[in-house]
Amino acid sequence: MSLSVMIAFAVASFFIVIVPGPTVTVIVANSLRDGARAGLLNVAGTQAGLIVMMLIVALGLETVVAFMADWFFIVKLLGAAYLIWLGIKLLRSDGDIGGADTRKPRIGYFWQGVVVIWSNPKALLLFGAFIPQFIDPAGSAFWQTLILGGIFMAVATVFDTLYAVLAGRVGGALTRARVRLVERISGSLLIAGGVWMATLRRAA
Repeated sequence: MSLSVMIAFAVASFFIVIVPGPTVTVIVANSLRDGARAGLLNVAGTQAGLIVMMLIVALGLETVVAFMADWFFIVKLLGAAYLIWLGIKLLRSDGDIGGADTRKPRIGYFWQGVVVIWSNPKALLLFGAFIPQFIDPAGSAFWQTLILGGIFMAVATVFDTLYAVLAGRVGGALTRARVRLVERISGSLLIAGGVWMATLRRAA
């Protein structure tokens, strides 16, 4: 795999990562309310979820995924419901920084990150369609997939971590009313994302 291909893939990954989605929304909301550590644990969870996706693609399990269309449809609905539930929870939050949610076990933020990244089964299919475009048929698809997946994860980790750290610092300086405003915006975005996901047509 040439350096130019890896650089091109890194640039493409950058443009994918910088577009905010449910993952970034959850990271920012948790970091604002409960500090950067909560957001960083979300980041760790999303990266763990991406590792599983990458291994599935590297091991060539796309055909298995294709035969599990019904299962993915169910997971998509469950993921949509989870995003809507998170959104409602944020809408009902009182903007209390470091409030009741700090009693939540820290490992809960990690698993929340895993669930959010896996809440849309199409993420796996997109991951499987994106990486192969950069694979050299003359080389080992397995190792190239691991390398490209590692690059994608590195780019995602950097920017998701920046979101968490910046939101954590800003959260300490925000008033309760402003935190409530951010929570309501984040909650509305999550609900909209969940509804959009639930209404997506199943891929043929």
